[in-house]
Amino acid sequence: MERYFQQEIECASREEIVAIQNKKLVEQVKHVWDNVPYYRKKMEEKGVKPEDIKSIDDLHKLPFLSKADLRDAYPYGLVGVPLKDCVRIQSTSGTTGKRVVAFYTQADIDLWEECCARAIVAAGGTNEDVCQVSYGYGLFTGGPGLNGGSHKVGCLTVPTSSGNTERQIMFIQDLSTTILCCTPSYAAYLGETMKEMGLTPEQIPLKAGIFGAEAWSEEMRHNIEETMGIKAYDIYGLTELSGPGVAFECSAQTGMHINEDHFIAEIINPETEEVLPDGEWGELVFTAVDKKAFPMMRYRTRDICKLSREKCSCGRTHVKMEKPRGRSDDMLIIRGVNVFPSQIETVLLEHGYQANYQIIVGRVNNTDTLDVHVEMTPEMFTDNVGEITKRQNELVAGLKSMLGLKAKVTLVAPKSITRSEGKAVRVIDNRKI
Repeated sequence: MERYFQQEIECASREEIVAIQNKKLVEQVKHVWDNVPYYRKKMEEKGVKPEDIKSIDDLHKLPFLSKADLRDAYPYGLVGVPLKDCVRIQSTSGTTGKRVVAFYTQADIDLWEECCARAIVAAGGTNEDVCQVSYGYGLFTGGPGLNGGSHKVGCLTVPTSSGNTERQIMFIQDLSTTILCCTPSYAAYLGETMKEMGLTPEQIPLKAGIFGAEAWSEEMRHNIEETMGIKAYDIYGLTELSGPGVAFECSAQTGMHINEDHFIAEIINPETEEVLPDGEWGELVFTAVDKKAFPMMRYRTRDICKLSREKCSCGRTHVKMEKPRGRSDDMLIIRGVNVFPSQIETVLLEHGYQANYQIIVGRVNNTDTLDVHVEMTPEMFTDNVGEITKRQNELVAGLKSMLGLKAKVTLVAPKSITRSEGKAVRVIDNRKI
């Protein structure tokens, strides 16, 4: 039987959801106009006033916010309440320029944790579960978000944070952990390590995993599920909006339900900024309608996905977003071809490889080069040069079929690619562009 954390809102009618969104949007636009001069200036430049926004039908009139705006307004330029009313910051793990610093009132944190609680319950969590949170804690939103959500559900919460794999597995076994929360790449690593220790899925007490913060494929999901004997659920979020819990998978696993009472989603053409209808692929844009400390309006996520309003067997009525196909800013353009790392991962997993690989892009004589280093599994490992060459050629052909361009594939020994306990470093772009 499907369980819900807040059934009344999670299963509300479309009319009820729209009424909530209309009311909250009008209030939020007024709040931002009055308290965030940076965004008020953007509205003035576009000729928009608060009274022009009467419902979600007027959302398209508002200006966008982007990562560039967050850098320009760093650190306090987008804060919507007095600092004395803020109780916490969280920050992105960004590798370039200024980090995104998001602010929270206590009410903002409560709403965020409720969203995470919805995700845990959708994955089968109850107050009888042991929930091990192996996302990083600190500035990264993963640990604090799922930790708070787990508390709200009433789970016994094990705040292990990331890393120290031996201790992670010890706690899973000794405490009979039933729900694991971490990045999918770390889940794969934990599963791989448990398998090497001789643990079978039947000997692993876990029943579910909630994995997010990085892209992962369906093939990777199935590998994790088989190794650990669990059902693996996707969760989506951004620090700019709060963190994990913006959207989550239910038992149907046909997309992630967006918590529409807190976040209004749009899909736009990333080039023209035109709003696209449901069912079309484009860039995901979010408006946080009740986050007061850091009220993101029409924030461009750069994630490429599509929305679906088809009736869900779980009973939830909130719109679903498909797993992002990639990011418009993570997309690699190699010899004029758009390449997403997820496409390469799909080919590798289809050929029986684990999700441990690295993509190295370079440039020789003004021509892009694409090298893919792939770990063999222990079962595949061989020093037979002919066999290795044959397998490499199979992957070259598979990648050419998927991408439309030729890559150089190098098979490497098991565990020779550095493991990540946070977000996996998949791409190294050595081009000076």
